[in-house]
Amino acid sequence: MGLSKENLKGLILALVSSGFIGASFIIKKQGLRRAAAVSGVRAGVGGYYYLLEPLWWVGMITMIVGEVANFVAYAFAPAVLVTPLGALSIIVSAVLADIILKEKLHNLGILGCIMCIAGSIIIVIHAPKEQPITSVLEIWNMATQPAFLAYVGSVIVLVFILVFHFAPRCGHTNVLVFTGICSLMGSLSVMSVKALGTSLKLTFEGKNQLIYPETWFFMLVVAICVIMQMNYLNKALDTFNTAIVSPIYYVMFTTLTILASVIMFKDWDGQSGGTIVSEICGFIIVLSGTIMLHATKDFERSSSFRGSDPLSPTLSARLFTGNGDSLLKQDEENGSPESNMRSRRQELY
Repeated sequence: MGLSKENLKGLILALVSSGFIGASFIIKKQGLRRAAAVSGVRAGVGGYYYLLEPLWWVGMITMIVGEVANFVAYAFAPAVLVTPLGALSIIVSAVLADIILKEKLHNLGILGCIMCIAGSIIIVIHAPKEQPITSVLEIWNMATQPAFLAYVGSVIVLVFILVFHFAPRCGHTNVLVFTGICSLMGSLSVMSVKALGTSLKLTFEGKNQLIYPETWFFMLVVAICVIMQMNYLNKALDTFNTAIVSPIYYVMFTTLTILASVIMFKDWDGQSGGTIVSEICGFIIVLSGTIMLHATKDFERSSSFRGSDPLSPTLSARLFTGNGDSLLKQDEENGSPESNMRSRRQELY
């Protein structure tokens, strides 16, 4: 089936969006590294010198361009065409990390990327169609229903627990902490962005929604959520491997966003059990791809891949300690002999 001109525009914008967003991860991390080298304080431990680093701002602008392109893409093409292409940013990020940052990606990691995309496609193929909305007040009624308010309350509580309890204790060794904060806040920001985007679209069509305070409230929520996401995404990128942060963030963010949408917009109402099961299977495939990406990261440098080191960390250990960058940085700061050996191995590869 051929694409219409409108859908083709949306497809091109979605591809451009994924390319820009994927590249922004690499550019921003390069900026974070430069800032840490100059200031001596990494963003992962509270440094904010990266705000004075031009390269980081180039990455930030690149991400903004990608997000704008993605937003506009939804104005031309349906979500079932645009949404799965968001997974392409994972591939772009992983490939560029391998080429530019020398964060080696094993062949099985490439398969993991493919699985992420395949799972996303399955999810979107079986995704429900959006119901037409004629006023921001309709979205406000959806946002204030008891079920979604309970979700919002749960998200806020979890974010507070992660920020004030887990982040100080294990945020620099557990990749799920910083990405979890980003993903939780992201699910709320997407709901608000959708509400704000709908309001602006209706306004441009001649139905002014700016007269409603609900529109401005959604705009405030978007600003708060995006600032928090940016802050903790920077911490995650500075602390862990880009090829790991990107897919894990994608899986968690997508899962929580769809969950929020199901609760708020009743997406699964009227869908058959088989369709819902297909969507869940898609999530499992994406999650499996993410685990494969993590488990095979730097396998070529790992003695456990050759079966010669009984003390090599297990998959579960590596999942909760990231890619080993934090341990390397700690050893370097302590000047231990082991750190010199790790540094030499890292330089050789």
